[in-house]
Amino acid sequence: MPADRPLRVVIVSDTHSKPHPASVELVEKETPDVILHGGDIGELSVLDAFREVAPLIVVRGNIDTRESALPDSVDITFVQGGEDRLKLFLIHRAVYGPRLLAEVAGQAQEHGAQLVVCGHSHVPFIGRDRGMTVFNPGSIGPRRMHLPITFGVLEVGEKASLRHMSCETGQRWSP
Repeated sequence: MPADRPLRVVIVSDTHSKPHPASVELVEKETPDVILHGGDIGELSVLDAFREVAPLIVVRGNIDTRESALPDSVDITFVQGGEDRLKLFLIHRAVYGPRLLAEVAGQAQEHGAQLVVCGHSHVPFIGRDRGMTVFNPGSIGPRRMHLPITFGVLEVGEKASLRHMSCETGQRWSP
């Protein structure tokens, strides 16, 4: 982590081979130190533009089943000044409604995660369950029903903060 400022992490998910046309530009405006992709990538070539912006960590989604080189989940620990600041568990499918799936909660707890980041539902979400914060950035891919097209921003410093951004307006999104 940078020593002089909070670490900025952009979180995207569910590109389904067709990220929103403004998504890469909007992600770049956030000046991320790293980008996380919560799965359902589709064509892996969509990742190339994001890799040009910042290092990229991805997990496999349910439509990415042929991509055996992609992990199903990733544990990430953000460290600053020799201290763990935040432990994150990245996985594609983690919730049923606002609740963590029991298996995912167990995996996240096993790794000491404080934050579970997922995709799958296309629903932007911040909540708490089983003593952990749960974050879904929403989808930056094709619109599903009436849902917004969003991504997430995580800042990790002394404390962590989460927010959603709209790909359609370029502004902070809230329900």
